Amino acid sequence: MAPPSFRRITVAIDGSSNGDAALDAAIDLAHRYGSDLVIVSVAPLIPVYISTSEPYVPAAVPPSEIGHYREIVEAAVKKAEAAGVATVTGVSYEGVVVDEILSHLEQHPTDLFVIGSRGLSTAKRILLGSVSSAVVNHAPCPVLVVRPVPTKPA
Repeated sequence: MAPPSFRRITVAIDGSSNGDAALDAAIDLAHRYGSDLVIVSVAPLIPVYISTSEPYVPAAVPPSEIGHYREIVEAAVKKAEAAGVATVTGVSYEGVVVDEILSHLEQHPTDLFVIGSRGLSTAKRILLGSVSSAVVNHAPCPVLVVRPVPTKPA
């Protein structure tokens, strides 16, 4: 059986520690396999609740948030390049996080998608939804979910 070939790896980051862990895993894999690395970030669209007749109205993403997420991507690209990844591309979107990620994956095929897990409890996952769960269920490619390293009790 031939080993897997990951010519292009895409990773989603958001500036969180779990996103950083996903980036580290993607950089390591890209370095090991000689892969191109695409770093994606989405400035989230925050719903504004109005009344009971309309559940929410999509609001524009504040310009400061758009700039913040672009800075996160730029720093991640520099980190990957410093780690020796030959071809690194950074992309920043704005909108509904899951929708933007899935759209990117459909328009830009990848061999592996890497994403961090926030480790939500069952109740929070039901109420808030889980980006990683949605991507695992709907992505057109294999998905690696990087979970936080469990801490040992003192």
